[in-house]
Amino acid sequence: MIRLSGRTRSALIIGGQGIRSRKLRTLLSMVSLFLGVLAVVTVQAGAEIARHALLADVELSQGRDGTVQLYLPGHPKTLPVVLDTVRDRPDAVAVLDTSAIIGEPGVSPVSPGGMPFDALGGGPPPRYFCDSRGACFSTADQSRNVPPPGQAIELRLVGLTGDLRQFRPFETDSGRWLDFSGPPGLSPRIVLNREAAKGFSRYRVPAEMRFGDARLGHPTPQLTGVVRDADYGAVAYVRADELLSWLPDPGSGQNGGPGVRVYLAPSAAGVEQTLRARLAAQGVPTEQIFSNTINSKEHFNDQLTLLRLIFLGMAALVLLIGVAGILNVGLATVGERVEEFALRRAVGTPRLLLAGIVLAETLIIGLLTAAAAIGVGIAGLSLASRLFGTEQPFLRDVTFPWQAGVAGVIAGLVAGVLGGLIPATRAARIPIATVMRA
Repeated sequence: MIRLSGRTRSALIIGGQGIRSRKLRTLLSMVSLFLGVLAVVTVQAGAEIARHALLADVELSQGRDGTVQLYLPGHPKTLPVVLDTVRDRPDAVAVLDTSAIIGEPGVSPVSPGGMPFDALGGGPPPRYFCDSRGACFSTADQSRNVPPPGQAIELRLVGLTGDLRQFRPFETDSGRWLDFSGPPGLSPRIVLNREAAKGFSRYRVPAEMRFGDARLGHPTPQLTGVVRDADYGAVAYVRADELLSWLPDPGSGQNGGPGVRVYLAPSAAGVEQTLRARLAAQGVPTEQIFSNTINSKEHFNDQLTLLRLIFLGMAALVLLIGVAGILNVGLATVGERVEEFALRRAVGTPRLLLAGIVLAETLIIGLLTAAAAIGVGIAGLSLASRLFGTEQPFLRDVTFPWQAGVAGVIAGLVAGVLGGLIPATRAARIPIATVMRA
């Protein structure tokens, strides 16, 4: 339990009595200081919310800090080695990338390359003509066979050997995530991201999936859920063993596959060494194997710190205006209380206690202003979350950061000290002889 000294307790009590006796001046001082403290609280809260939102998107799109991404080249021996190495390992997930088209066969997809649906180009569609053999050509380029547009959606299909959410914490919007516990199904179960789900909600397409030039049949996929993965393109996730049932080797560089990626937990350093050794033994060029450790917090924190300092500097200028208001009110108050302070000096009150009384008043005003600014900040953030939370995901279920509250209290105390230091010094220098004026 903190015990205050007699002089400190006396200064706080007398300072509180002075505030109660001059309510209008106290209110004017708080109004002049309020905007400055609120600016500091807003900047700090905005920086913390932006930091959490930015890092959350980075974790969704890239992975949590400490995750090791291993990039392996497209080679006929790469995929079998990777699948055998990461099998039954919860700390390693292999990722196979390929493309797929769901919808009518023999037509051009409405989203070539899995591009965002809101970025699809407008204008009149190209004209097509077909020859006697049924081959269709575009009038824009008659030198190659271009299928006419139809009800089909192209997306990036990502095959997974395990639960990727331990590295990239996807947010489930609806349905359920992939289940890796049972045997693979004959019909691929896929989970869409938000952009792919947007396309299926806009276009009615047949449930028929094909993989580029694959001739192994066109499976009927099962849509099991929708997740948020911070990817701007249309992406779908599927179990790798179910994908390989229809496409033998999407990671060998065929069908546009860029090879294989492996996500490794920090504790799985031995898996990387094992993969490098086994791939080298199979003749895979080791100089084409790259690894990257995700360290997003340090990178983005530097940028956010710079922006925070810039905006805090602007908020400090507003705060100084409030300090000037407290200073003016404090000097006017000391001028009116000259006889009171002189009388206190005459009865033995130390100069330091007189300065403490004035300084206590400004500190209490600063704390009261900080409390008001923090309350307004909490109410404003709660209102913004209710009004715009559905449109802006980073405002959904957002909580007021405690760092903003601490910054507001510090700003209020600093303003109280700066605004009360000169009046306190003047009060301490009032001579005892001034009491004779009364």
